[in-house]
Amino acid sequence: MPLVEEDRQFLLSLARQTITSVLEGREPQEVDLNCVSEDLRRPGASFVTLTIGGELRGCIGSIEPRRPLVLDVQENAIAAAFHDPRFPPLSRRELDRTHIEISVLTVPQPLNYEGPADLLAKLRPGVDGVIIERGWQRATFLPQVWEKLPDPCEFLEHLCLKACLAPNDYRRSGLRVYTYQVEKFEET
Repeated sequence: MPLVEEDRQFLLSLARQTITSVLEGREPQEVDLNCVSEDLRRPGASFVTLTIGGELRGCIGSIEPRRPLVLDVQENAIAAAFHDPRFPPLSRRELDRTHIEISVLTVPQPLNYEGPADLLAKLRPGVDGVIIERGWQRATFLPQVWEKLPDPCEFLEHLCLKACLAPNDYRRSGLRVYTYQVEKFEET
């Protein structure tokens, strides 16, 4: 069930306030779970994506719901701003230009498939987020990544590389695949 607009705006505001507090050397506001909606108290998985001028600046998230959604968003906002290994920590001068997007994930479901052609046929570009696993190696792309990689082969090749696998590893047997969908909202 989608979040009400008030909860969406609360999460976006919380993410920005949290990042601002850390940049200013203050502890992030402690969230009183008794003062937020039931939907925000429920365990949830989220990704927080930061962009500047349309370019990725940080993106960190959770795949499985392990804590209240509101706390998950707060922790992922800190991680996206300051702990994404692809980028240096966000600076104060970047904050005003930083755009925040939040994705709330459904619970990932195993995708059963028979070989690479069936896998490609079962993926739903623009709809499904995809997780791949082989042993300890694991990676995910949010459904938004389909905008930049609309071809399913190319999408899976890049996802394999992200998981530190060979680009064509999705063609080999033994790859576990899960799909999920997101409710995405962003600052205006």
